[in-house]
Amino acid sequence: MIRPVSVRPQQLWRLRMRRELPRAALLAVAALGILASARQLFAPPPAKVIIDRAAAAPDRAAEAFAVAFARRYLTYNAQSPQAYAEALAPYLGSEGNQAAAAVQLPDAGAQEALDVEVAQERSGPAGERVYTLACAMAAGPTLYLSVAVLREPSGALALAGYPAFVGPPESAPWANPSEAFPSVEAGALQTVVRRALRNYLAGATLDLQADLTAGARVSTPPEPLQLQSLQSLRWLPGGGSVIALVQARDVHGVRYTLSYELDVADVGGRWEIAAIQMSPDQP
Repeated sequence: MIRPVSVRPQQLWRLRMRRELPRAALLAVAALGILASARQLFAPPPAKVIIDRAAAAPDRAAEAFAVAFARRYLTYNAQSPQAYAEALAPYLGSEGNQAAAAVQLPDAGAQEALDVEVAQERSGPAGERVYTLACAMAAGPTLYLSVAVLREPSGALALAGYPAFVGPPESAPWANPSEAFPSVEAGALQTVVRRALRNYLAGATLDLQADLTAGARVSTPPEPLQLQSLQSLRWLPGGGSVIALVQARDVHGVRYTLSYELDVADVGGRWEIAAIQMSPDQP
């Protein structure tokens, strides 16, 4: 038995759309993926920056704590061990004394730390701050002591382990990168800089005002010096500042080679000084 076959007419565009729809969907997905990749390449989203505020901001109280401990740690008189223990008690506890800090005083002798300054700082593995302290002694070379300080959850400061004697921060030979900058050829600017520095070093503020821009503020050295010579004058990058190498002599006859950075401005065809080395009203 032959079944009847019926033929129903359909619009050609519907047949084409039905046939091409899966292919179009696949192409659309691929295009979206390409666009997303291109956006990541040419306009990536801003990176999430995590700022360690404890590492970024110096802890002045912790610095002072480390400095005070180092001064007491390195200052002793073997004839007064009890006084030494009492000096360290605020840092080691009333029962700590020098034994807790692994310090055994000799039978005789004394030493004194005259001045202690922070030379270097880094973060420790447990969140403590590790300070390298330069300790100028009354006798002998400068000592460098590494001291770790931890801030407790309560906010109190405490030593985080034993100190360590270390070497100084690495140093390199003296260098003068300004020698690579172009020399100032303008004779008028050289004259103004020479005159301004002469008055600046001598503390002649009234005469200095004649070469300053309106509103410029300078702070002259408290001990006057006499300008001997302007050895070189070079432009700094940007063209608005120069660096002057000069020789000056103090009241005792000591001669110094000094370097000064000056901001300069051409005001109506005349060179004027906007700042000399530092701005006294800036933090």
